[in-house]
Amino acid sequence: MDYPPAASPHRYMRHHDEECGGERGRAVETFSPCGSFEIPHKNAPIERLRRWRQVALVLNASRRFRYTLDLKKEEEREIRRKIRAHAQVIRAALLFKEAGEREHPGMPGSPPILPICGFGIFEEQLTSVTRDHNFSALEELGGVKGLANLLKTNLDRGISGDDAELSRRRNAFGANTYPQMKGRSFWVFLWEACQDLTLVILMVAAVLSLVLGIKTEGIKEGWYDGGSIAFAVILVIVVTAISDYRQSLQFQSLNEEKRNIRLEVMRGGRRIKISIYDIVVGDVIPLKIGDQVPADGILISGHSFAIDESSMTGESKIVHKDQKAPFLMSGCKVADGYGNMLVTAVGIHTEWGLLMASISEDTGEETPLQVRLNGVATFIGIAGLSVAAVVLAVLLVRYFTGHTKNPDGSVQFIKGQTSVKAAVNGAIKILTIAVTIVVVAVPEGLPLAVTLTLAYSMRKMMADKALVRRLSACETMGSATTICSDKTGTLTLNQMTIVEAYVGGKKIDPLEDVESTACALLIEGIAQNTTGSVFEPENGGAIEITGSPTEKAILSWAVKLGMKFRDARSKSSILHVFPFNSEKKRGGVAVHVGDSEVHVHWKGAAEIVLAACTSWLDADGLVQPMTSDKVDAFKKLIEDMAAVSLRCVSFAYRLYDLKNVPSEEQRDNWQLPEDDLILLGIVGIKDPCRPGVKDAVELCTHAGVKVRMVTGDNLQTAKAIALECGILTDANASEPTLIEGRIFRAKDDLERDRIAEKISVMGRSSPNDKLLLVKALKRLGHVVAVTGDGTNDAPALHEADIGLAMGIQGTEVAKESSDIIILDDNFASVVRVVRWGRSVYANIQKFIQFQLTVNVAALVINVVAAFSSGEVPLNAVQLLWVNLIMDTLGALALATEPPTDQLMDRPPVGRREHLVTKVMWRNLIVQALYQVTILLVLNFDGRSILHLRHDSREHADKVKNTFIFNTFVLCQVFNEFNARRPDEINVFGGVAKTPLFMGVIGITVLFQVLIIEFLGKFTSTVRLNWKLWLVSIAIGFISWPLAALGKFLPVSWGRKQDDGQRN
Repeated sequence: MDYPPAASPHRYMRHHDEECGGERGRAVETFSPCGSFEIPHKNAPIERLRRWRQVALVLNASRRFRYTLDLKKEEEREIRRKIRAHAQVIRAALLFKEAGEREHPGMPGSPPILPICGFGIFEEQLTSVTRDHNFSALEELGGVKGLANLLKTNLDRGISGDDAELSRRRNAFGANTYPQMKGRSFWVFLWEACQDLTLVILMVAAVLSLVLGIKTEGIKEGWYDGGSIAFAVILVIVVTAISDYRQSLQFQSLNEEKRNIRLEVMRGGRRIKISIYDIVVGDVIPLKIGDQVPADGILISGHSFAIDESSMTGESKIVHKDQKAPFLMSGCKVADGYGNMLVTAVGIHTEWGLLMASISEDTGEETPLQVRLNGVATFIGIAGLSVAAVVLAVLLVRYFTGHTKNPDGSVQFIKGQTSVKAAVNGAIKILTIAVTIVVVAVPEGLPLAVTLTLAYSMRKMMADKALVRRLSACETMGSATTICSDKTGTLTLNQMTIVEAYVGGKKIDPLEDVESTACALLIEGIAQNTTGSVFEPENGGAIEITGSPTEKAILSWAVKLGMKFRDARSKSSILHVFPFNSEKKRGGVAVHVGDSEVHVHWKGAAEIVLAACTSWLDADGLVQPMTSDKVDAFKKLIEDMAAVSLRCVSFAYRLYDLKNVPSEEQRDNWQLPEDDLILLGIVGIKDPCRPGVKDAVELCTHAGVKVRMVTGDNLQTAKAIALECGILTDANASEPTLIEGRIFRAKDDLERDRIAEKISVMGRSSPNDKLLLVKALKRLGHVVAVTGDGTNDAPALHEADIGLAMGIQGTEVAKESSDIIILDDNFASVVRVVRWGRSVYANIQKFIQFQLTVNVAALVINVVAAFSSGEVPLNAVQLLWVNLIMDTLGALALATEPPTDQLMDRPPVGRREHLVTKVMWRNLIVQALYQVTILLVLNFDGRSILHLRHDSREHADKVKNTFIFNTFVLCQVFNEFNARRPDEINVFGGVAKTPLFMGVIGITVLFQVLIIEFLGKFTSTVRLNWKLWLVSIAIGFISWPLAALGKFLPVSWGRKQDDGQRN
């Protein structure tokens, strides 16, 4: 695949002036005054959100602000957090007091335990033990083992998990769900659509017109004027409500998907993945760093196990959990270590369930583009209001001064002769026209078009394996200039296998041919120093291995060496664990193997573990000193394996005396000895590149998006994979293109900024190194997307402009810090997200171009006609139909276009790029000028042009005005096609793949035919003959070749300026 060389990313960078929201030294965007309609893309201050609401021109607040953050609720939520923190303190004090009272003689003991549904404990009693953190009550029940017996749970194998047992447990203790606020019904949306100020005025005017018409002309003829306006208003309201309701349903389904966490449980001795909603009381759940505690429970066993309880207590404090403090609250996150928990309460019976049931989840969030479009809508609205006011004044003056005439030539108002009813009726008609101009002029649907296109994009992105957590991330992704990607699982398949092993100083071939002493030590270390598991079915079926891909590869190798997982773990007992740490790149465990002998096993990054070794185990099982020659030989092995893309892991151990091991109370702070290690072996793990990842990287480069690899792996392994993926093109690349995390970390901010732009691969990086790189790139003006899966990636994901968490390997902490979750962990899905981000912006621009063309044409025609003749060719009902085409139907047609390949031929969308570009202005002016010219000529000389001079004046005017209305609508239908491709000659590309667009066009044309041919009484139109229909179609058709010719008009004089202002 050949692409032209990508332009320098410097061309597309944004200036860093976030407070103003624009660049210093350039004109402020026409529609978006600095400071009012600009907000940061992440963590916008409440004051900034309040400011744009105050200055926006809004006709229907309930609709306009539906998908924005509810500022009042946000303040209430902050108050609730503080109350919750105080409540936790008060509860702790009460528990302390109760504990003292229980020790007092004569106090009653615990209530007798009665069986329920075959279990030895009531749900209320079980819930109170956990919720009140009642340790003494837990001891009275026999501790966690006694409680497990009462719940009929095997702490090693979990529950059996058959349907009958799960049903019994749900009946006894409830399901892991909580009552949620029901989504708003269609009637709520209908009511909100009715609250548009202009539509209310039109309804009042319609009622008055109806009453006066019936009194003046009788019910048979007098109801048409008022009734037709009322019907048109109702139609607008219903169509708007249906569109909004469908949008709401899409958001509801996406929110459900966000809440549905999948996690591992132990059932029948094997680990299986289930939905969080399927957890029952009695389940045994393995937890590791980054997981969310899915229900209330009690810790069975854990190693260095710590919980972040800030989501419940409001305090950012890490709480260590052990047998003396075993209570776990749902909704909290595992901050460190790993362990197993016994579920004791689910759903509404948990602290988290009670909290979630008492509040409604507010998913409102305004995006920067949405706020900018409110600025556009406000600007256009003010212009429209001014025009409507002028038209109202001119028409009223002309009417009451006797300059307005009826179709037969008679004066409509004669002072002293015209009745009050007739005068009021005439004034109401004029007011109706002016108000309808406001309806057309104020684009209420423009900001909501963002929500529509985002809702559509989010639904389609789910099919493309991307779950959007934050709306604004969709549009920000279109501005991304660089992607900092993990290697493992994102650029590679995450299907790891050990393909090379060195034990006893020599290569092992076959891989299971290991000397007995080394083999026993390796099996001991692998079995105990792991967060994975091996399930061996009793009936002799296939062995099931669970855990991270690295753990699964190592455990699979150990099984080949002859490891029986449960036997290996039972031969020694764990004293202390140092969980794998992405900073230190290794994890360790101390195990008691008998008498006073303790083995401390380490496993981790090959060269780091090797550096801590002072000896090695030879092929005969004898310990040999680690000489400098031997160190070099082992390093050479590691480099050779890394050069062929293998991930290198070393195993080592050391002996330790039991008497030097701290007591159990002090063991939490024990630092496992990591010096004087004995090297047991080194393995090379193959993780192949994902198919298609090279094409995806090339596509990004072509689109002006620089891809950087940031990995914890050896630099040589990272280089080999980067060359394979196309991230690196030069095999001889050196620093700073290739750099280790520790070197980058050691530099000051100025030095980091100097080299950050040049970095393509960062190896042996820690999460903090990734954070430093993100900050440096942002300081340089880049819009940065970052992928991450670990808990420690959370700061970088949060700091980045777009945080992308991995859906398969990602921890819950990483996912909660992210903006988008990549469900298949595939880099190609990240590139698809970039396309969707660009598509959001492109679709909004299409809609703006279309809507502004209609606005300009409709306003100019009515204003000129009002000034010159006192009559407007487009009446209230016709303008309402035009508004429906322009607003709701136009948004449906243009804001839901799927992304095209051409989007990746452009540079990134600048964060501050003009919403209305010079290309759009050119297209808009060409079309609006054509429509206004044609329609004004028809308005002033239509009778002669259409050969109507021999008809009565009244009939001729009706035919002329009907023809103008019909031609105007058909011009919009044809122009809708032009809006699909603002910068391409071929506007029909991919139109067959957009059924919604074609459906909207079809509905518009069908209704237009019905209006002209059958609804003349309502719309004040007459039937047109086939010749006039053909002329209307021909005039609309001309807009296609005219648009194509217009695209040859040069706008290149402004390109450079545009490019410079993209940022």
